[in-house]
Amino acid sequence: MSAFDENLIILEAEASTAEDIISRLANLLHSRGYVKDSFLSAVLERERTYPTGLPSNAGIYVAIPHADPIHVNRSAIAVATLKEPVSFSIMGSPEIKVDVKLVIMLAIHNPEEHLHMLRNFMKLLQDKESLIRIVHSSKSDVCKIFENVISKESITS
Repeated sequence: MSAFDENLIILEAEASTAEDIISRLANLLHSRGYVKDSFLSAVLERERTYPTGLPSNAGIYVAIPHADPIHVNRSAIAVATLKEPVSFSIMGSPEIKVDVKLVIMLAIHNPEEHLHMLRNFMKLLQDKESLIRIVHSSKSDVCKIFENVISKESITS
């Protein structure tokens, strides 16, 4: 995967629901040609069935919405920090809602790369300092943090 694209980062996004921010990120990816027309509906359907809200060591809830690689033209990651948290269902317990502050939308074309990237983002959830920096940083700093996560992907695979 190439360098992280600063144009796929939205800082202090305003959204009232999980669907709002998922739509905004998916539409951003689609407008730049990263994903197919089917991507948004696939992400929303997957989120209803397999929610992606997750706790972190930083006390910041994160969501990692994504869809199967068949909905992706070329790999990319879109990120939004939220001005005010929005409610997502927690992974593994859809009846439990959590207030998510950081949304990391994966659009990964290669199925193997997809699994490695998910693993590395799960490691990121354990990195309190990086998560706090992400929600309080500039786009260029967010890029640097995510480029480090991506580079770890290639080292561990």
